[in-house]
Order: sequence, then C-alpha cells, then structure tokens
Amino acid sequence: MLRLSAIFLLIFSCIPAFALDVSAPSNAQVAMCQSWVGAASLLVFALAYLCVVFEEKLHLRKSKPVLLAAGLIWFFISLACYNSGAQDQVREALRHNFLEYAELFFFLLVAMTYINAMLERGVFDRLRDWLVYKGFSYRSLFWTTGALAFVISPIADNLTTALIMCAVVIAVGKEEPRFIGIACVNIVVAANAGGAFSPFGDITTLMVWQDGVLDFFTFMKLFFPSLVNFLVPATIMQFFVSKGFPPPKLGDLSEIKNGGLVIVLLFLATIVTAVGFHSVLHLPPVFGMMTGLAYLKLYGYYLRESSHGRHSIDRSDQPTEHRVKDDFDVFDKIAKAEWDTLFFFYGVILAVGGLGFIGYLNMSSAYMYGELGPTYANILVGFLSAIVDNIPVMYAVLSMEPAMGEFQWLLVTLTAGVGGSLLSVGSAAGVALMGQARGAYTFFTHLRWSPVILLGYFASIAVHFMLNGQWSAPL
Repeated sequence: MLRLSAIFLLIFSCIPAFALDVSAPSNAQVAMCQSWVGAASLLVFALAYLCVVFEEKLHLRKSKPVLLAAGLIWFFISLACYNSGAQDQVREALRHNFLEYAELFFFLLVAMTYINAMLERGVFDRLRDWLVYKGFSYRSLFWTTGALAFVISPIADNLTTALIMCAVVIAVGKEEPRFIGIACVNIVVAANAGGAFSPFGDITTLMVWQDGVLDFFTFMKLFFPSLVNFLVPATIMQFFVSKGFPPPKLGDLSEIKNGGLVIVLLFLATIVTAVGFHSVLHLPPVFGMMTGLAYLKLYGYYLRESSHGRHSIDRSDQPTEHRVKDDFDVFDKIAKAEWDTLFFFYGVILAVGGLGFIGYLNMSSAYMYGELGPTYANILVGFLSAIVDNIPVMYAVLSMEPAMGEFQWLLVTLTAGVGGSLLSVGSAAGVALMGQARGAYTFFTHLRWSPVILLGYFASIAVHFMLNGQWSAPL
C-alpha cells in the first residue's frame, strides 16, 4: 500500500515539503499515511491537480483548486494532531513552507514588474517589429527566432521570451500556417533550453539557486548541454521549413518610449545585485531583487517628474499644462503581474508541504533515489516534467533532499528544464503558445516532432556526462 501511494504521488509530481529525513518515513508518518488523513489529503491534491491539468477545458484558473487543496490538507493535518501534542510541529512546518513561498513570491514579483515595465515601454515591440520588417526568409526566421529565444530566456524567462518570438512568427507567417507550427515548436524547445542554464531562465533553476544547492555561476556548466538540446532538433526540423520569403511588411517601426533602455539596464543591475547579495554576502537573493525594485521605483519617479517640470504632480484638478505627460507608474506594473501564477505557487508549495509532512515525499524519495539510483531517477524527472510540469517535479526533488553531488544536481536541473519540451503541455511556454497560435500550433503539431526533441534530450544528457567528466560515474 505504501509503495503504491509513493508511486501514485510520484506520477502526480509532488512539490516542496517540510525538511524531513528522506531515507525512510518514520513510524508516525507511516501511521498518518495509512490513516484517513493521508488518504483524504492525497485525494484532495490529486483532484486539484487534475483541475490544473484540464485548466483550458474547465476554464478554471489553476490557482483556485490548489489554494483550496492547501487549506484542506493542513486542516486535515491539524485535526489529526490536535490532541496528540504535535501542534507545535505543525505550526513550525507550516511556517517553514510559507517562508519558502514568500522568498519565491517576492523574487518573481520583482522580475514580473520589470518585464511588464519593459513591455509598457515598447522594448519587446521594437524587437518584434525589427524582425518582421527585416525581410528574412522563412528558414532564416526559423533560426533567428529560435536563437533569440535561447539567448533571451536566460534573462527574461522562457515564458515571456516564447510569447515575444511567437508574436513574430504569427506576424510574418499568416499565409504559411505550417511555418507557424514548426517555428513554435522550435521556440518552445529553444526557450526551455535557454532557461536551463540560468537561475533567471526558469522557475526550476531559480528554486535550485535559492535553495543554495548550486551557486550562480555553476549553472553555466549546463550551457553546452542546453545548446545541444536546442540545436539537435532545430537542425533536423529546418529541412522541413519552406525556403520562400514572407510578403514584405510596410510601415514604420514602433518606438521605444522614454526610459525603456534604461529600464533594461536597471533590470540587469538588479540581477547583479541579487547575485551579489547571494554569492558575496550570503543573503537570500530575494533581498537583492527587492533592492532592485527600488531602482525602478526611483527611476519611475524621475520619469514622471522630468517629463513636465520638477514640481509637476499628476492631479486631474490641475490645469492641463501642469499635468505630467508621462504616466509611468510602477504600481501599475506590479498590479499586472501574473497573480494567478503567484497564487498557484502558494497552493502547490503549501499543499505538497502538507503531503511532505505526512510522509509521502519520503516514500517517493526512497523509491526513486534508493531503488532506481540518482542517474535513472534524474532522467525520469525529465519525462515526468513533460507529462505534468517541471515546477512541481523539481520542487519535489528539492524537498526530498536526496544525497547527490554537484554533477547529479546539474543533471536533474537540466532534465527538469528541457524535459518539458517533449510535449506541448510540459512547460508554461508550450501551453501559452497553444493559446497564442491557436490552430497553427497544437498538441499534435508538437507531438509530431517529439522524436527529434527526444533525440536532443538524450544528446544533451550525453554532452553533460562528457563535459563534466562523469562517464564512469555510477548510475
């Protein structure tokens, strides 16, 4: 029964948890797993996650079911522990998981705010228009959008990058739907691969970095494996891209608003601050990100004040000539953050934190890393990422705390990051592009190219083994 429960939890890809001994579940945990608490909590989580999987069909935002699941699971745990004298342990576990979420929340909030500010200033629109009006052939656009997705995603994140590049291929491929489909597949693979070697490129790498498992520059060891993951399928797919040219586009390039390029530099400065806080001062990187938010706030104040005089105030009761012309507002950019995603992370972290407190993660870890071994387990993580999503899978691994060295942690970071490319539903980039390029890029369009993406997946693993000198490492 316990083995079946562990496998069941593994299939649904659990997430974080209270720090527990991963060698084996304790007697108290075994008892809780076998009680109504374990069964009810696992059922609630499974139902909530099924709602997440079928979000597009149900038209139910993914944060809603997991928020409810988190509350119910900890309610069940509290009831079970109410008369056992373990309430202090429950509170401590809950606070630990909430702190984990708080660090992730504020880090992502700052990053999303900067991205929204750059979108509002027209930075990405200018890049898109430049590509559209450049007059590239379809094959050149295939490689250009893929290469830019690989290069930009380590900084901007893979989802935002994929959406920008998809807008380009839709704009130039209206008369060639087949090009849009294959180009979107390439963009998803490239964006996920680019995000795998940078803490800022994907939520999974961010979690690994914030947990202190790997330092910032260690992720660069995954650059060439990630590059191979992108190049292998792209090289094969290019032969199926039309050699023709899209119709020429007329009109002017969109302009970057005042301060757009400065905000890009401030974002880079924020990244440097976060890395410095973590690597030099040994402080959580979220404190560096929050300091970087101050850069944007102060610069936003400067934009507003300098646009129409030093003492101008944006009040509707003032004469028109005294109103501020530039309406840049940092709080507006914060309000436009992906709140559904941020609340989804809360629900997931707290829900699986409860499952970890019960003991399910211990059982999953014992099976994966005890019986399969770290290499096979970490390769399996990539396939689980394709079926479910890499974020829950990676958080589960971090919560299991398996005894692995740097090589194996890099391997699981790579597989979790690029494994989601195997299916369109395996990553946020793929899901988003199915909505953006509806009809041209579908689940089956992506599935048609899954064999060559799988070839790139194993090629990237082989390159990681070769470059990091682990050919003789035990499996």
